[in-house]
Amino acid sequence: MNFFNRKSDVLEHDFDAATNVVEDISGDYTIDATHSRIGFSARHAMVTTVRGQFTEFAGTAHVDAADPAKSSVSVTIETASVDTGVADRNAHLKSADFFDAETNPEIKFVSTDVVRNGQDWTITGDLTINGVSKPVSVEFEFTGSARDPYNNLRVGFEGGTTINRKDWGLTWNAALETGGVLVSEKIKLEFDISAIQNATA
Repeated sequence: MNFFNRKSDVLEHDFDAATNVVEDISGDYTIDATHSRIGFSARHAMVTTVRGQFTEFAGTAHVDAADPAKSSVSVTIETASVDTGVADRNAHLKSADFFDAETNPEIKFVSTDVVRNGQDWTITGDLTINGVSKPVSVEFEFTGSARDPYNNLRVGFEGGTTINRKDWGLTWNAALETGGVLVSEKIKLEFDISAIQNATA
């Protein structure tokens, strides 16, 4: 079950209309990390939402618009780059209670299947966190293509999914006197991706 609906998260009229300079976006791409975001959110004390992101990551993609099953994605995230805006919380997330960044310096995602339905793409793959690999499916919406001032062809995708952190051994928690727990087991993953087409020889 998909608990995260990206389209309802940000209304289309909140931004200027997307551009679309090419009909066929097929090709090899490199994620532009400086214009992309890999984030997450969790419920805290069952009353509010805490958000964070990873600031250091890299990834590549092969897009085959005619035969989407031939497409592929690979992303590597530096675990220690987790940032929630609070130093003490960041340190706790990097500790053995959660990501154990010293032992597991990278989080990885490698696709195993890609399906396209119009402007929507579903990418399924193996997500490795804390040394544990589990399959996940991420629903993406294609948000447009553009030629930037440096003549780079860019494509954009936005998407997300919800996972249960316990499936990756991230089990730390604390009980609340009023019932419930301090940190939700369900975590929303959020992706805002800008990728640049690789130069051809």
